[in-house]
Amino acid sequence: MNPNRVKNNFYHLNVRCFREAKPRGINGLAMSSIAGADLITEAKDHAWTDEGAGHNIRALKRSPGLHMQIVCISDTHSRHNEMPPVPDGDVVVHAGDCTSDGSLAALSDFAHWFGLLPHRHKVLIAGNHDSSFEKDPTTSREICETNGVVYLQDETWTIDGLEFFGSPWTPAYRQMAFNADETEMFMRRSRIPDSTSILITHGPAWRVLDYVPRDAEHVGCFPLARRIEQLSKLKAHICGHIHESYGSGVREHDGVIFVNASTCDRFYRPINPPITIDICAT
Repeated sequence: MNPNRVKNNFYHLNVRCFREAKPRGINGLAMSSIAGADLITEAKDHAWTDEGAGHNIRALKRSPGLHMQIVCISDTHSRHNEMPPVPDGDVVVHAGDCTSDGSLAALSDFAHWFGLLPHRHKVLIAGNHDSSFEKDPTTSREICETNGVVYLQDETWTIDGLEFFGSPWTPAYRQMAFNADETEMFMRRSRIPDSTSILITHGPAWRVLDYVPRDAEHVGCFPLARRIEQLSKLKAHICGHIHESYGSGVREHDGVIFVNASTCDRFYRPINPPITIDICAT
């Protein structure tokens, strides 16, 4: 457990890694980011077994008060029926790429499965593969509503006093759905409400759970990282998109939780267990 110190023009980081991630872990996370400065991470190379059902990547110490358990999944890519079991909780969040081809048929199949989960609230955002939400937003939203799924597209949904804000946008890549250049991204990120408690975006913030080992590159969103720094009420940021950086961590100075909940690994195998986080709602 050796501290790593990183310096650039904006910040100094002093990050403690619990374990080196290999080969599927979050080995870029030790570099952290503006948003994740002093991030304590737990990088685990999970291979799912039946014993993994309901596994919490990070066991968080409970603080006094009312608590909400949020089960996080993402990037199921139409393979939701093959993924590890989804544990019980109060809210289940899917952070985008529920489909692979973006068809309404694929969305319908996912929404039916998602809607049957026992959680009181099911929250979904789109990802860059979920093009039906761009091409036919009305029908796509109706499919979600019919199945009891709350779809958020740059919108807030309040649950037990916690404000969930969901946004699908990711940096431009191969002209896929909900892509934006950096200028547009700064504008869109500025619209995240200051009162946000739980932030759900498809992609990660720059240098937080955004590392792609084969390219040796951090590919997260810089405007998002800057906006996260301004959110004084933030309790957790949930994302996916970068399959290689599946994992979670806690920012040491304020306890904000960061989760990359990608269910599929880099080979699109749905083997990563859901990540459950415990949020104090009072």
